[in-house]
Amino acid sequence: MLWILLTAVAAPLQVARNAFQRGLTDDAGPWGATLVRFLFGLPFSIAIFAAVAAMTRDAAPDPSPRFWLGAVAGAIAQVAATGVLLMAMRRSGFAVATVLQQSALPFASLMGWLVLGDDLGPRGWSGVALATAGLAVLSWPARDQTRDAFRGGLLGLAAGALFAVAFNGYRQAGMALDAGHPVYSATAAVVVAQLMQSMTLTLLLAATRPQALRAVALSWRQSLGAGFFGSAASACWFGALALSPAGPVRAVGLIEAPIAAAVGRRLFKERMRLRQWMGGALTTVGVALTALG
Repeated sequence: MLWILLTAVAAPLQVARNAFQRGLTDDAGPWGATLVRFLFGLPFSIAIFAAVAAMTRDAAPDPSPRFWLGAVAGAIAQVAATGVLLMAMRRSGFAVATVLQQSALPFASLMGWLVLGDDLGPRGWSGVALATAGLAVLSWPARDQTRDAFRGGLLGLAAGALFAVAFNGYRQAGMALDAGHPVYSATAAVVVAQLMQSMTLTLLLAATRPQALRAVALSWRQSLGAGFFGSAASACWFGALALSPAGPVRAVGLIEAPIAAAVGRRLFKERMRLRQWMGGALTTVGVALTALG
């Protein structure tokens, strides 16, 4: 049951990272803020892996093609998902976009079933269906909703689909590297993925948006905070994914929704509608069923 503890720790860390990144989007743009998560988190990820490796002397890593395929697929999908999520936050609000990205739950469960052979059982699949219904209620546009907010809802759902690809890719990488030491494999995958993500994004922004790199450098204190919380959250997420199918991990991870609602109201002065609260409640019930399944 260690995966439940790891997920419960990862969720608030992820909300903190998202809040730091959301504050950077005005100056650095969504892709500059995305870079912060990986570039400034890399030193922390290396330190976490070094500590885990020191305590796992009998690890026998096997960087097979399956590991590299999962790591590369997860890295690409995570970069895209992060950028899309930040764009959704600017349009729909911090809390709503955070809940909408939880569409990763049904997507991850379906992908895990198709690709990795995961099976949640009847109760788990019922929970996935109920959570999906809650997300549909949450994302359904109100009559007075602006077109920009509606686009934000679609972006939030797209971010969830991309995160689902990332979660299953990282889970495959963790199982392929050293199935007997899941935490070691997970933290190693974090380092490999963040190294690829940092190099690729830095080169792309240097060629297309050098002003975004300057904004990231000038906001180094805030960037460092986002990097720290991002690395700690990723280490916990990857460890949980190496111990459990992606569906239940994302289900328990939905505890970040009420945390994000509180942060959105406190930091960004956002208020959620009654319909959004109802959709969130329906999603929470589905999450509980999925976790029990």
